[in-house]
Amino acid sequence: MAVAVAGVLVAAGAITYSVAEDGTADDTPPAADSADAGFARDMAVHHQQAVEMSYIVRDRTADADVRRLAYDIAQTQANQRGMLLGWLDLWGLPKVSSDGPMSWMGMGGMSDGEDGALMPGMATDAELKKLGSLNGKQAEVLYLQLMTDHHKGGIHMAEGCVAKCTVGVEKRLAQGMVEAQQSEIELMTDMLKARGAKP
Repeated sequence: MAVAVAGVLVAAGAITYSVAEDGTADDTPPAADSADAGFARDMAVHHQQAVEMSYIVRDRTADADVRRLAYDIAQTQANQRGMLLGWLDLWGLPKVSSDGPMSWMGMGGMSDGEDGALMPGMATDAELKKLGSLNGKQAEVLYLQLMTDHHKGGIHMAEGCVAKCTVGVEKRLAQGMVEAQQSEIELMTDMLKARGAKP
């Protein structure tokens, strides 16, 4: 029975690997310094902060619309983060790199990582701390503003993958991120306007 279970797991892994390779005949995984690997590493970090911010605001407001948006963002980005890290595992690549964030886009060193903001759009540690100190409408407004900036940075990175990545399924995931986050930016702009605030 153990052998049968192991066989199923190996088969499942092979299927997942072929999906990550987009079913191409060439099963050589991307290189550690490729756009595919760089995007997977950087977007996993970027997504993690979005999840963190969403859980913070969920506990700081009773507004159903903001809580629903925060839940959707947290679930979507946590799932995508798992996919990105899973592909790195399948490719046998490290989840961290000695190259700075955004190096795969030719933008290494653009962000100095000051106060935790490692990539474009990321909130600083001070901004996260402030978000955790606010309640109600104030928390909602800051969250929507921070997440709007966060999405803009994420879209820039995802567009970079669409242009530079070679693994088809990853390029499609990146394009889906662009479209979904642009839609959410429009929604958040309307939500901010309803609260008398701007992005």
